[in-house]
Amino acid sequence: MGNFLSSLSKTVHASLGLAILLFLTLFFLNDGFAFDTLFWSWLFRYIHVVVAIMWIGLLWYFNFVQIPNMGKIPDDQKPAIGKVIAPAALFYFRWAAAFTVLTGLILALINGYLHDAMTLSVGSGIPKHTAIGIGMWLGVIMAFNVWFVIWPNQKRALGIVECEPEIKAKSAKTAMLFSRTNTLLSLPMLLSMVAAQNLY
Repeated sequence: MGNFLSSLSKTVHASLGLAILLFLTLFFLNDGFAFDTLFWSWLFRYIHVVVAIMWIGLLWYFNFVQIPNMGKIPDDQKPAIGKVIAPAALFYFRWAAAFTVLTGLILALINGYLHDAMTLSVGSGIPKHTAIGIGMWLGVIMAFNVWFVIWPNQKRALGIVECEPEIKAKSAKTAMLFSRTNTLLSLPMLLSMVAAQNLY
């Protein structure tokens, strides 16, 4: 078992296999399923939640673990973070952000509330769509920050893109401030998403 769990690939594939088995069991206990709107809505909601957990989990890792503790790491050990761990984390971070937004938009389209949510249900008077719309807009702003502010600045800060030392330091600060901005927006965004489920 130790050898099996030592492999991330095997662990993730087994987790996916267990999820599919559980899905089939639950749906067949419910008289089966069809590839209808309900199925696609469920599937994209599941994917949306999985990639959102990856995105926000990494956002919080950066802000609660990595950034506050970088000053405690000896200078000779910092390259391990900057050259190995941070670039790998940023890869999953930015793609999870992109897929969170994409699957959220697809989910809203499938369920017929994309327009109301993106216009904050102006004129429709549906609080649920207004709430989910606020969450969606906050998510779009946060994903924009990831791709167009944090990632370009992190590339300079980590030395992936060569630049002058003062630009490198300025880029590190900018990336940190926008990462903190996303942390600031994360709880209101999550609240809007969750609250929408209990509104009419």
